[in-house]
Amino acid sequence: MTGRRPDWLHPAFRLIEGEDSFVWADLAALPVPAGGVVQADRPSRVLAALAAAEAAGQGLLLARGVADPEGWQPEQGFTVTLESSGTTGAPKRLRHDFARLRGRLRGAAEEGARWLLTYDPGAFAGLQVMLTAAAAGALLVAVPGGGGGTIAALAQAARRHAVTHVSGTPSFWRAFLMALGDAELPLAAVTLGGEAVDQPLLDRLVARFPHARLRHIYASTEAGALFAVADGRAGFPAAWLDDAPDGLALRIVDGVLEVRSPRAAPGVADGEGWLSTGDLVERRGDRVLFAGRLDGLVNVGGVKVSAEAVERRLLAVDGVADAMVMAVPSPITGHLLTATIVAAPGVDEATLRAGLRAAAADLLPAARPRALTFADHIPLSIAGKKSRKGPQ
Repeated sequence: MTGRRPDWLHPAFRLIEGEDSFVWADLAALPVPAGGVVQADRPSRVLAALAAAEAAGQGLLLARGVADPEGWQPEQGFTVTLESSGTTGAPKRLRHDFARLRGRLRGAAEEGARWLLTYDPGAFAGLQVMLTAAAAGALLVAVPGGGGGTIAALAQAARRHAVTHVSGTPSFWRAFLMALGDAELPLAAVTLGGEAVDQPLLDRLVARFPHARLRHIYASTEAGALFAVADGRAGFPAAWLDDAPDGLALRIVDGVLEVRSPRAAPGVADGEGWLSTGDLVERRGDRVLFAGRLDGLVNVGGVKVSAEAVERRLLAVDGVADAMVMAVPSPITGHLLTATIVAAPGVDEATLRAGLRAAAADLLPAARPRALTFADHIPLSIAGKKSRKGPQ
C-alpha cells in the first residue's frame, strides 16, 4: 500500500511492536489483504488496513482470530466492522461509521505521550487506544500476541519504554500492579474500561500513581464510547440520569441500564433509540453503581445471585490482590459459587481466609462461595477479562 497519510494519523506517530518500529512510511509499505478483511492481530496491520480502506472508500472488517469473511462483502463508503470476541459463540459483527467511532477520542493534544496497548488490536477498546495515540502523534508500545501477550511482558515493555499512558480492564490492572512490583513508572494517565470498577482498585491506583489522571470509561462494541468518570469514585453520578454528558441519555429499566447514544452502531437500538446494555445497576444516594451483568446471574437453589457482586465484596478485603467468583454445576442446587483468591505479597493465608469468611457472612446463603482456593494469578481472556464459565 502506498498513498497519502490519513488526517487521523499525526506525522509524529510511531509504533513499537515487539522489536519492530513503524512510522507512517513503514505502515504505508505494508501489504493489505484484498476484499476488505484483515486479521486484526497486530496494530501495524490494523492501522495500515484502515488507511487503505479509507483511501479506497470501502468498508473494512477487523477479523479476530482467523480472518474468514464468511460471506461478508465490503459496502461502498468507508466503515469499520468490528467483531466480538466470540467466547460464548459465533462472533457478532457490528458496523461503525469511522467518524462516530472516533467521536469521543481524548488526548489528541498529548503529543509526546507513550501509550501501552493492553487490548486486542481488533477490539473496540484496542482500536480506541490506537486511534488516540495515532491522532496525538504519540508513541504506541505493543507486545505481539493478541492484546499484548502476558501481563509480565506488558509490565516489562512498560518499564523499558517508560510509558506514560495505560488503559486496561480492572482485571488487567490488578495483575499489572502485581507484575510491576515496586518498579517506577512515570504514568500521567490511568484509564480503566471493559468491566465494572470497584472502589478499592481505584484507591490502590491513586495511591500507586498519585500524579496520574485517573478515569474509568464506559463503552461497548454496540453502543460505542459513552462516558468517562474522572472523580475517583466507582459508578457514575446519579444526576446523569437526568442530564447525561456528550449527547447521551441514560435510564434504568427493571434494574438494567439503558442508553441512547449518537455513537451507537446502526440497527442495535429500539425504535426510540434506546439500547439495553445488559448491565445491572443500583442507585445509591448520588451515585449509580454497577451490580453485575444480567446474563451473569446464576440460579443457586432457586435464588438468582450475581457472581460479580460477590466478587467485589471479596476484592474489598484487606490482603486480597485479586479474586474471581464463578459458578460451577451442582447436582443438588443446580449451581454453586466458588472463589479463587490471589493474596497480596506477605499476607498470611489463614488470616485472609478468616477475613474472606467474615466478608461473606451477611450474604444470602446462596451467594456465599462454597469453596475458596488460592492461586498466584487469575488467567485473563484475550479481551483482558476474567472468564466465568466453569465446567459444564
